[in-house]
Amino acid sequence: MTEAETLTLDLDGWEGPLDLLLALARNQKVDLREISILALVDQYLAFIEAAGEIRLELAADYLVMAAWLAYLKSGLLLPRDPEIEPSPEELALRLQLRLERLNAMREAGARLMARDRIGRDVFPRGAPEGLRTVRKALWQAEIFDLIAAYGRISARTRPVMHIVANRPVMTLEAALERVARLVGSAVDWAVIESFLPDSATGVFRKSALASSFLAALELARQGKVELQQKSPFAPLYLRAPR
Repeated sequence: MTEAETLTLDLDGWEGPLDLLLALARNQKVDLREISILALVDQYLAFIEAAGEIRLELAADYLVMAAWLAYLKSGLLLPRDPEIEPSPEELALRLQLRLERLNAMREAGARLMARDRIGRDVFPRGAPEGLRTVRKALWQAEIFDLIAAYGRISARTRPVMHIVANRPVMTLEAALERVARLVGSAVDWAVIESFLPDSATGVFRKSALASSFLAALELARQGKVELQQKSPFAPLYLRAPR
């Protein structure tokens, strides 16, 4: 703190800085009864007016110090109440500790702001190199896992042989020829199962029924047969058109 920023008082019974007066008053080394609070206020206001560019936080600190001096003097002049806690001396000590802590925070902030800044005082590297990542795989497998993996790979690479089974089926052409021939000889409605071959059993019967159904639909589209079904999933009847 420079000399221009120091509030020096010239009072009856004291001449010196305000902060020193507060410290001596806390230790009861100065008789505050001889200190004029009015003169203290006048000199504080004159100091603020003379130093127009003084820092606002410094002026606030001096104002708090002067207020505490006035509080300590009022504690000496007025009757002491023993139930008031804490005492004025203890409050003055707390104030001093808080001011010291505040000063330490200001100094730490000033040191922090005075450090080198990237882009102003120091500059990063133009082509930064990234960190190289080294990966090493640690495999943990049992004999079953190895055999299963070998089986899957072997199944994918093994040549596939597709063998078409020789199944007995009735082609659509054969079903068309058979249904068209038999429906002409039918006198009345006949269920579609009656148009299947007598020897149709098992898989061949299913194929013949499906082919006969498609043949009946095709013949009905051509107008060569009439279809009748009373309800869903009911038997399908066929007859020649009349």
